[in-house]
Amino acid sequence: MNTFDLVVIGAGPGGYVAAIRAAQLGLKTAVVEKEHLGGICLNWGCIPTKALLRSAEVYHLMHHLDEYGLSASDLKFDLKKIVERSRKVSSQLAQGVKHLLKKNKVTVFDGNGSLKDSKTVAVKSPDEKTTLLTAKNIIVATGARPRILPGLTPDGKYIWTYKEAMIPEDLPKKLLVIGSGAIGSEFASFYNAFGTKVTIVEVLDQILPQEDHEISERARKAFETKGIKILTKATVQSLSVKNNTVEAVFKTSDGELNESFDRVITAVGVIGNIENIGLESTKIKTENSRILTDQYCETHEAGVYAIGDVVAGPWLAHKASHEGILCAEKIAGKFPHAINKLNIPGCTYTSPQIASIGLTEKKAKELGYELNIGRFNAVGNGKSIALGEMDGFVKTIFDKKTGELLGAHLIGPEVTELIQGFGIAKTLETTESELMHTIFAHPTLSEMMHESVLDAFGQAIHL
Repeated sequence: MNTFDLVVIGAGPGGYVAAIRAAQLGLKTAVVEKEHLGGICLNWGCIPTKALLRSAEVYHLMHHLDEYGLSASDLKFDLKKIVERSRKVSSQLAQGVKHLLKKNKVTVFDGNGSLKDSKTVAVKSPDEKTTLLTAKNIIVATGARPRILPGLTPDGKYIWTYKEAMIPEDLPKKLLVIGSGAIGSEFASFYNAFGTKVTIVEVLDQILPQEDHEISERARKAFETKGIKILTKATVQSLSVKNNTVEAVFKTSDGELNESFDRVITAVGVIGNIENIGLESTKIKTENSRILTDQYCETHEAGVYAIGDVVAGPWLAHKASHEGILCAEKIAGKFPHAINKLNIPGCTYTSPQIASIGLTEKKAKELGYELNIGRFNAVGNGKSIALGEMDGFVKTIFDKKTGELLGAHLIGPEVTELIQGFGIAKTLETTESELMHTIFAHPTLSEMMHESVLDAFGQAIHL
């Protein structure tokens, strides 16, 4: 009964999607999960943070009612209820994953899964009993955990990881966020919206270092306008808890600084969960806490695959899910396309939102492309003006010789919803011609995309 065509270790957005797709393709499938169906993303990452940020967005709008001809008095928030709503959203979706696995007849084993060899998974249940599962194929989808820097170890009370930052009992008056990637910037936006005095520290010379430099600059300006203090080219040398506060020592280009905070969030990336899963009993190779795989996610051990945050980046839920489907189809004898990482969009749900796909301007130039670059500001878009959200722009980057869309970078209202348009365009290998001749509905935010493309070739109408 414990023999399967496929066993998936980990039920995050990569693992549970792989299991469902495999079952759809007729494979007898099991998934092993030691903690939460849906993984970190659904329970402690993507979903609950978006619920928190939605509350922040509504609260922000409440303080600008006069701009819309509205009024209200005694505006306030209940932090406990905000957190409760976030947890309820996660719980609802976790139950949904459970239902989907059952519907697709995927067998779920609760416990910690580890490889005994390339065809056997040992599952240690919460009561310490071990069950052996035999599998023709195995997918490792064990995810990742927060990276901890020396001397900056979280204590769960004053120095937080993302998990503690999502369930605060009280709102800190002063907050230090170490790291300005998507996680750090989103938490900075959330706490700032409710009145916390936030400082972001980034070791590199720009915040959101994965983004195009113009997007980063606009985001920094927007954050600072909202009162967020930003230190770039800076490091936190030490943290020490004294008298219910955290004393931080910074090293900056201007010298050493000392400042105290109520709480600190460390958001300096993640490392793969490669320990205690039996990799040493296989031919699987790792590098920098990541499992090495080929273009179809197969490891150096035939029949064993790895997906999601435990392999090379970008470390995004949608990339993990796509890898899961790719693996399942490969195992089932289909012929899936390998992932082109330049076609994977990235989204950051700050205020304003940020989204991007493909090459940045800097990277495109480093690769030797001659470029046509277009830009269109939200202030020139009718829907943006009607919404009262005019801080942002769309930037498109094309190969001057071929018209290929190399990259698109957006900041502004709802751009995390707009980016899929450029994702489709890149997947279809669209050139500027198709985008120019596409009719964009009016009035919509998507018209900014069209105008940016037109601007890249000197044809913008509303610029």
